[in-house]
Amino acid sequence: MIQKGIDLLVIAPSAKKLYQKLANDFSAKEPNIWAGLLANVARKSGYEVNIYDLEVENPSEKDFLNIIETFNPKLILIVVTGQNPNASTAAMSGAVETSDWIKNNAPNYKIAFVGPHMSALPIETLSKHSSIDFVFTNEGVYTLLEILQTNYNSSDLKKVKGLCFRDEDFNIILNKPSKIVPQDRLDKDLSGIAYDLMPNFNNYRTSSWHANYIDNDRSPFASIYTSLGCIFKCEFCMINIINRNDNDSHLPASHFNTFRYWPPEFTIKQLDFLAKAGVKQLKIADEMWVLNPKHFLTLCDLIIERRYDFNIWAYTRIDTIKPKYLDKLKKAGVNWLAPGIEAGNQTIRQEITKGKFKDVNIREIVSLIQNFDINVGANYIFGLGNDNWDTMQETLNLAIDLNTENANMYCSTPLPGSSLYLQGKREGWVMPTKYNEFGFLSYEHIPSRTKALTSSEILKFRDYAFHVYFEHPKFLNMINKKFGASAVNNIKRMTKIKLKRKLLEI
Repeated sequence: MIQKGIDLLVIAPSAKKLYQKLANDFSAKEPNIWAGLLANVARKSGYEVNIYDLEVENPSEKDFLNIIETFNPKLILIVVTGQNPNASTAAMSGAVETSDWIKNNAPNYKIAFVGPHMSALPIETLSKHSSIDFVFTNEGVYTLLEILQTNYNSSDLKKVKGLCFRDEDFNIILNKPSKIVPQDRLDKDLSGIAYDLMPNFNNYRTSSWHANYIDNDRSPFASIYTSLGCIFKCEFCMINIINRNDNDSHLPASHFNTFRYWPPEFTIKQLDFLAKAGVKQLKIADEMWVLNPKHFLTLCDLIIERRYDFNIWAYTRIDTIKPKYLDKLKKAGVNWLAPGIEAGNQTIRQEITKGKFKDVNIREIVSLIQNFDINVGANYIFGLGNDNWDTMQETLNLAIDLNTENANMYCSTPLPGSSLYLQGKREGWVMPTKYNEFGFLSYEHIPSRTKALTSSEILKFRDYAFHVYFEHPKFLNMINKKFGASAVNNIKRMTKIKLKRKLLEI
C-alpha cells in the first residue's frame, strides 16, 4: 500500500525519445542503478522512500499527478543517468520535461536533480530551469542525507555540502563540494541497490544483441555496479565527473579518475537477490569491470560456486584482457564482453587516451576472447582526435575485419565534463545547445568536429558505417551460424529503420 507523506520519491526519467523508432523494439529498458543506490542510502538512514521509473511506467498525466500526490514526498529526486554513463546530458531532455510538468501541475513539491550532467554544470543547470529547486554535485550521497534533515530555508541549505540552490533573492549559490564515498565506506554508506522498490524485472529488457538477437529472451533483465569510476583519462569521456570534489569548472572528468569497488562478498548478496528474482540477463555496468583481478575474479568464483545461470554482459578495454582471465569469466556466465576499441588507427587511440592505450594486437585479442566462446560487442567512435576520411574508413575496415557479434558505433561528442567539451569551448566550436543534440541516436544529434571533418560529415559517415557493418554478408552469415535465422531476421528488421538526422537535412 502506498503511504502518504514519504520523505523521498526517487524518479527515473524516460529517455525513450532519444532513440527515434529504435525505441519501439530495439533499445534497452534498463533499471536506473543510481536511483536504486540513492533510494537505499535514504532508506538505510531511516527515511521513507519509493522509486517511480518512467522508463517502464507509462502513466497518463492524471495518473502521474495522482501518484505524486499520493506519495506526497518531502523531496522529489530525479536521477539523470542513461543506458551508458556518458548519456546523462542527453537524458536531461526527458528529466527536465518531467520536472517542468510536475512544477506546472503540483508547484509546491521540491525537486532536486542529481547525475553526471549536474556535476559538470551545476550553476548552468539551475539557471536554465526554474522547475529545478536543487542540484546535487558528484554522486550526491552525503548531500542527500544532509538536505533531508533541513526545512529548505536558506540558512540551512547553505550548510549542505555539494548543493547548488537559489536563496531568497533568487541568487544561485554553489556550496563547497561534498566528498565522495571513500573506498573503506563503500559497502556501508552506499550499501546496495533498492531493487525491491523498482518495478518487476520483467518490465525491463536488455539490448537485443545481449540476448543473442532473440527478443523473447531479453527479459527479465537487471543491471548492477560492482565498482565505480575508471583509472583512465580518455578525452571524450565524462564518467569520472561524478567523482568531482572540486568546484573549479575548468577541471575535466579526467582530473577525478578515481576507482572504487565493493567487496565481492558484498556484491554477491545482491546477485543472490537477482537470481532468486529470476533475472536471466545481467549487465555489469561498471565502466571498467575487467581491470582489477582481485575484484572481478573473486566475484566470478562466488558466482561459479552458486551455479547461477546469468547471461552476463560486461565492459573492458582491449588492452586489459588477459588469456588467463577468460576461462573463469566464461564459467561465471560472461557471454558478452564489450571492449572499447574506439578507433582503427593506433595513433588516434593514443591521442585520445593521452598515450595510455597499450599497443596490442587487437585482432589477436578479439580472436582470443571468441575462442573461449565469449561474444564480443566492440565499441567504435568516429570523429576522434585528428580523424579524417581515411582514418574513419580505417576504423570501419577494422570493424568489418574483426566481424564481432555486435558493434556499437558512436560519434565523438563534446559531453559536458569531458576534456573534449572544454576544448570545444576554448576553441569556439559550434557546440550542441539542446539536450537532445547530445543524444547519439537522436534526430537532433550534433557530434564534435575535427580539423579535417565537419560535424555533419562525421555523423553521415557513422550512419553509413552502421548499415555497412550490419548489412554485410560476412556479418550476417556469422550471425546465422551462431544464433540462427531468427537472429538474422531481427537484425534485418533493425537495419530497415533509417535514423533521421536534422544535421543532414540542412
